[in-house]
Amino acid sequence: MTVLLSAKSLTKSYGPRPLFTDLSFDLSAKEKIGLIGPNGAGKSTLLKLLADLEVPDSGERTVRRGARIGYLPQDDTFPEGLTTREVILEALTGEHLEDYERETRAAIVLTNVGFESEQPWASLSGGWRKRLAFARLLALEPDFVLLDEPTNHLDLPGVVWLEKFLRAANFGYLAATHDRAFLRGIADDILEISRVYPAGCFRSSGGFDLFAERKEEFLEAQERQRESVANQVRRESDWLGRKESAQRKKSKSRIEEAADRRAELADLNFRTSGINSAGIDFVGTGRQSRKLITGKGLSKKLGGRTLFQNLDLTLMPGTKLGILGVNGSGKSTLLKLLSGEWTTDTGTVTTADRVRIEVFEQGRASLDLKQPLRRGLSPTSDDVLYRGQTMHVAGWAARFLFRSDQLDIELSALSGGEQARVRIAQLMLRPADVLLLDEPTNDLDIPSLEVLEDSLSEFPGAMVLISHDRELLNRLCTEFIGLDDRGNASSYGSVEQWLIALEQAEERARKPVATVPPPPAASPKRSKGLSFKEKQEFEKMEATILAAEESVAARQAEVEAAATAGHAAMTEACQKLEAAQKTVEQLYARWQELAAKNEG
Repeated sequence: MTVLLSAKSLTKSYGPRPLFTDLSFDLSAKEKIGLIGPNGAGKSTLLKLLADLEVPDSGERTVRRGARIGYLPQDDTFPEGLTTREVILEALTGEHLEDYERETRAAIVLTNVGFESEQPWASLSGGWRKRLAFARLLALEPDFVLLDEPTNHLDLPGVVWLEKFLRAANFGYLAATHDRAFLRGIADDILEISRVYPAGCFRSSGGFDLFAERKEEFLEAQERQRESVANQVRRESDWLGRKESAQRKKSKSRIEEAADRRAELADLNFRTSGINSAGIDFVGTGRQSRKLITGKGLSKKLGGRTLFQNLDLTLMPGTKLGILGVNGSGKSTLLKLLSGEWTTDTGTVTTADRVRIEVFEQGRASLDLKQPLRRGLSPTSDDVLYRGQTMHVAGWAARFLFRSDQLDIELSALSGGEQARVRIAQLMLRPADVLLLDEPTNDLDIPSLEVLEDSLSEFPGAMVLISHDRELLNRLCTEFIGLDDRGNASSYGSVEQWLIALEQAEERARKPVATVPPPPAASPKRSKGLSFKEKQEFEKMEATILAAEESVAARQAEVEAAATAGHAAMTEACQKLEAAQKTVEQLYARWQELAAKNEG
């Protein structure tokens, strides 16, 4: 496989602390690779170095002659005042294309990512802006793409769309993400950057689950090596510690070897110290009330649009409820009603006497980013009280993977994942009966996600969770409420069940009762334009098109089923879906042709 992009001994530091040192790896054509690593490991910085947007402290980036490298940042920005079509045309300004070629390419890429009409980009939701960013990238026809948290701003259906889109892509990519289900869907290889590895990174083929197994084997072997070297150092220390008369007779080479062992042990201790995960553990109050929060006939409108109506729910100890819906469908609004922050238009929310509700708000808006980390973790003193025990703030910070030398830096200087850990630490100090969690997984690395998942699974109170992390939702939640963005709310047994229902509803919306207009009323004058065979074809066209559209739906289901079956199966499924869609397009074109001939 042709190598398109190489990193050779890349090193990058900010201040005295290196992000990574001497990273080396190759990226080849058509490779589909997931990039992971702890918060602060430098994933975004690495992608910028590979995209030639930043300069390394040392090392080099090399690109195969003629290869086009694309880059998609976390945040999507476009020139002001442009429409979706104009955004693409502006991106193609430097290409050597005729005007009609630019227009054609813009139309194709916009259609490929789902745009059906031209509109100002400023009117788009976050999810559709992400699609527009992809369209702009695809218009430049890259050979390899660097993706920095591509699921940012996407709702669950948007994440599923992106997963299918990338699996069917004809370019290679390196995608930085913490979404485990998304990783399983898009990545054939996993590359992790972390100081725990001697080379600074670890790469494994075969997908995320196989990577996790190989990583565990590697770390176990490294720990055995650390213990072996520690034993050697102890023996050498005993030998070197004998009385001075014997010391003069000691071999110089053995003394040097002992020093080497100490240096090796220090390196192993440094690297293995990075294996720790955040110590996340939510505390319940132990309340025995059966009904903590009850909602009856809840309805809410915003901006004249009904978000949901006549919604009933009951939260009891042990309830783990997932709220599903596209962006803007009312998920966060529902949490605000349950917390008492907002009031319902109709219906009632009843809470048990003295019930304790804790809220993780989307975007961590309650954090005072001007505070130092010390005060963010412990507002009034340098001690915290957790589970009845007093702990110094430095020890509390270490539980969330913060170093003592970070205690006096402002929260604004922390990464998104680090700020999320601060907010979780704050919630952990307040025992709760009900946890209302609005996207708590945003920016958390995979080890922190797994610890959060374990803690929430053991929380004895009630929990309501909004997240685009399918794995977290499916593992934690025992019931789901899905909002359909049309004012309706229904119960579901799994994320997948809701996604299928949503797809079917969208299909019905795209294909109303009269999707295929009825044939014109028969008249001798109008029928003269059609031959006998054409008339037979025209009369059967409605049924033919409906059958073809059902075939598209079936092929779509096959694509969804192939998401976990490997790259080859996904590619074949996508090709069949594309063929089925083309058939429908051809049938509509033929129907229009026959209708025009029949009328004239």
